[in-house]
Amino acid sequence: MPDALETPRPTDLDLARLGDTIAVSRRSVDHGNHPFGAVLVDADGQVVLEAENTVVTGDDCTGHAETNLVRAAWKTIGAEALATHTLYTSCEPCAMCSGAIYWSGISRVVFALAETDLLALTGDHDENPTMSLDCRTVLNGGQRAIEVVGPVHGSVADEARAAHGDFWAR
Repeated sequence: MPDALETPRPTDLDLARLGDTIAVSRRSVDHGNHPFGAVLVDADGQVVLEAENTVVTGDDCTGHAETNLVRAAWKTIGAEALATHTLYTSCEPCAMCSGAIYWSGISRVVFALAETDLLALTGDHDENPTMSLDCRTVLNGGQRAIEVVGPVHGSVADEARAAHGDFWAR
C-alpha cells in the first residue's frame, strides 16, 4: 500500500474502467438524474456491478452513485468479498459516499474528476453543494487503509468533465 501522501498512478485497466463510469454517468442524465456513475470491479478486473446517481428520480438526497453501488454490493457480494474489489467513480466521492465505501470494506477507490474540478463545473448550484473535503481524509481516517487513485489527467479527465456538459447551467 502506498504512503498516504503518495498518489498511485492509474493503470490502463483503471483508465478503461473510469471510461465505464463516465458512460454510466451519461445514462444517469438520460434517466433524469445528476451526471455521476460508479462501477465495482472484482480482483480479476471484471465489472460486477454499476450504479447511477438517483437523487432526482429516487427523491433521495443519499442516492449518489457510489452509495447506491455500495448498498447493492453489500447485499449481493457481501462484506468479506468486497475487500478484494475496486470501486471506480466518475468524480471524487463526497464525504457521505467515502464513509459508505469505508464501512463496506472495499479496499481500493479510483476516481476521474477531483472534487475541486467538480466545484468549478457546478459553482454554487443548489443541487450540488460541493464539499471541499478530500476523500482520502475520510477513506483513510479509520482503522484500515484504502488505496485511492485519482484524480486522473488527460483524455479520461476531459471525458469526465464533458459528461457534465451544461448540466449545472440549468
